[in-house]
Amino acid sequence: MNKEPSFFQLSAFLVSLLLLGLFFTLLFFDQEKKKDDIRVLSDHIVSNFQAGLSYEMADLLSFSLALSEDGKLKNALIAEDEDKGYEILSNISKRFKKYTHLKSLRLQVLTPDFSIFSRSWDKGFEGMPLQWFREDLDTLLLNQKPKVGMETGRMLTFKATIPIRSGKNILGYLEVIKLIDEFALKLRKRGIELYALMDERHLKQAPLMRDFPYLHDYVIANQNFNKQFIENIKSIDWKELHQKHYIYAHNILYLLEPMYNGKGKKIGQYLLVLSKDALKRYEKGNQLVSFFTQFSDEDIKKVVASWGKAHNGYHSEYDKDLIASFPKLQIQDKKELEGKVREILHAYTKSELIDIILHNRHQEDKRGVIK
Repeated sequence: MNKEPSFFQLSAFLVSLLLLGLFFTLLFFDQEKKKDDIRVLSDHIVSNFQAGLSYEMADLLSFSLALSEDGKLKNALIAEDEDKGYEILSNISKRFKKYTHLKSLRLQVLTPDFSIFSRSWDKGFEGMPLQWFREDLDTLLLNQKPKVGMETGRMLTFKATIPIRSGKNILGYLEVIKLIDEFALKLRKRGIELYALMDERHLKQAPLMRDFPYLHDYVIANQNFNKQFIENIKSIDWKELHQKHYIYAHNILYLLEPMYNGKGKKIGQYLLVLSKDALKRYEKGNQLVSFFTQFSDEDIKKVVASWGKAHNGYHSEYDKDLIASFPKLQIQDKKELEGKVREILHAYTKSELIDIILHNRHQEDKRGVIK
């Protein structure tokens, strides 16, 4: 005859069941909290990445505007002296590679019909037409205004293209080019590995990239990518990553962001990868500090100094004064102010930000006199 369970046994069973339920409830909420933390951290990293990307564009555009006023370069264009153009560009490039952070800097001058006039890094291509594989140059035919963006071509690079003028006449176009590898290295110092993935269809106009490795029908455009994570990347659910834009798997965070050119056309993806150690460092030390803060104060001062007065692009003088004060603050104060700075910058359209930069009052090189 079976004995009925005693009150003690029944109570013990119910308590065990309750504790088990409590355990799984706590486990569930712990997992949900981790997911929420990952989502918040992912949004923060992506926001900082976009800010850093915008800074690269603004920095390149400002630099290009200054060089486009070089009097000697204008004289070389007027005289159609290609050798002199090469000498000028080569010397500028060497000087900036030696004394600044622009280590992959390349300069080239195009004629008004978009043929190569001179390059800083190569001779023998003078007269070569570029328009057939540079879709981005069509924009200049329409508005003849400076432009900047991540552009496809023989390589995938940051390009700023500036009209070189003598009065109202366009003598040609100056292009300042920078490899994305330099930006990837800057991110690596912050614990983020970058894979610049260009759509395969652009290979028809990028002969120098045809031997570059592939990843999910994309060409890995930066040659200094970290090979260590390739097998991990291939093992994750690529469709899920496309849908969610982030995946956290095996203690590694993967972030996927669309890559657009200067015309706003999608040309690929940016894949950001953070290892377990990088995530720990980021969470402990950098979670509240943006890339905007991490770019040197000197960098920020340089950009702010190049912006014009309120009526030349700013919505208000307050905006300029607030951002200009940013480099002067202590780290804790920067953390508190960052949200306000970001809010201000997000209120500006891309065109407005470019207009602000274009009002930079660069000093012309007075040593060259236009004949």
